[in-house]
Amino acid sequence: MTSLLRALLTPFNLPVLLTWTAVWLALPYDGPRGALVWTAMLGFLVTALLSSLAEQCKPPVLALWFGAQSACALVMLWLAPRGGVTPALLVILAAQLAMAYPPRTTLWLVAALNLALYAILRHAGVGSAPVVVAAFLGFQAFAALTAHFARGAENARDRLALVNADLLATRALLADSARDAERLRVARELHDVAGHKLTAIRLNLRALLADPALAHRGEVRLLEALSGELLEDLREVVQTLRDSRGLELATALRALAAPLPRPALRLRIDDTVRISDPALAETILRIVQEALTNAARHAQARTLSVRLRREADALHIEIEDDGLLRGAWREGNGLAGMRERVAARGGTLRLAPNERGALRIEARLPDSAAAATAAA
Repeated sequence: MTSLLRALLTPFNLPVLLTWTAVWLALPYDGPRGALVWTAMLGFLVTALLSSLAEQCKPPVLALWFGAQSACALVMLWLAPRGGVTPALLVILAAQLAMAYPPRTTLWLVAALNLALYAILRHAGVGSAPVVVAAFLGFQAFAALTAHFARGAENARDRLALVNADLLATRALLADSARDAERLRVARELHDVAGHKLTAIRLNLRALLADPALAHRGEVRLLEALSGELLEDLREVVQTLRDSRGLELATALRALAAPLPRPALRLRIDDTVRISDPALAETILRIVQEALTNAARHAQARTLSVRLRREADALHIEIEDDGLLRGAWREGNGLAGMRERVAARGGTLRLAPNERGALRIEARLPDSAAAATAAA
């Protein structure tokens, strides 16, 4: 209900309400046709508001709303052909059609509506019918172009948000990979250089302790003991540096979802999962990215739940949203690419609607390909 009210109270609906109010105030509602005029006006308003929910409607339902809205507008034109402002209803309709359909489809529909307007005006004996149609056609073209470019700007914004999210997630993975490479380099340097020299120092101190002239010196014995302790400490530091905690996959996934207005990402990664292979991390990233895109575009989901867990020999990825698939679903390029990525790593992918009608994704990556290890 909240999402429905939010969709109805969009800025685009404000000029719809203002234009409808202006037409409503200009029309007579007395006489035998008054009830029919009132009914047609209310029908146009209701269907106009419902048609504004284009993203949340199935195509047949959307076409039904637009058909009813067009019928109400034409009925109003038939009942009040000399009302003056009544053709303004077609301006509203043209803008909404441009928001919902491609330009070619919008052009044909608007042309059909204006032919009907011309026929109604000619039947009513309006001598200036061509002028009236041409004038309101200009208004319709302006409204349709404005709506078309607004729709293009929204799509460009959404694409830019997706690209930005992709860059943020990739940057997070690259930063983690560079961090691990630097830790390994430092560990090797400490082991190969400092460890070697400390070992040489300790061997020389032992040689000094073997000299009878120095064996009684406490300072030499203390230095030999300290060198041994320092060598052990160095080995522990090197081992700690080599013990990678894996890539910060959670950070990358949250960066992927952060710029998107919806759905919100609910992420759960079991403590037994560690990802150290950048290629595997990239695969998981793309799977979740495609799931986010599908949940936003096709299911109108508010939340996407992602869980990563490790069983004996495989890494499991479980993804589920709280949206609703519209009509029969099929695998498009995105889902096909997801399946190809999983298959390339020797895994399996299962796609199926859940009990609520949303898409559930289950991926399994073998341990040999996943490079996921149990936590110590």
